[in-house]
Amino acid sequence: MSIIHRNHIDKIELLLRTACFSIRQKGREILQDFDITPPQFNALQFLSEGELTIGELSNKLYLAPSTITDLIDRMEKGGLVTRLRDTHDRRTVKIKVEEKGFLLINEVIARRRCYLDELLHDMTDGDKLKFVDYLEALNR
Repeated sequence: MSIIHRNHIDKIELLLRTACFSIRQKGREILQDFDITPPQFNALQFLSEGELTIGELSNKLYLAPSTITDLIDRMEKGGLVTRLRDTHDRRTVKIKVEEKGFLLINEVIARRRCYLDELLHDMTDGDKLKFVDYLEALNR
């Protein structure tokens, strides 16, 4: 790897890490306006994609099942999710997002997008399209 290539990679890594940290911090600030913690919000986002068991959610979030159970207990008390017994196997309990949970996700995401819009305000539409292309390539 050439020194110039290495310097670009180092700079990209630093810039991505810094940007991710800044966005994550703003996300935490936004969540302070809602009665939900960052881990609860992460769980809610995964659950919004489809019902999951405690074990499945535990695997996705890399948290212990007991921690997930506590998260779900608090979210259920807040009316964000509901536990559902499987009709075929009563031992299986799935977690379902309620309307209040979906509304919360949508509001938080809308506020995050506004923050990003502010950050990217000075970029042209063409630059934003290139940025999307670069991020898509990175995610591939």
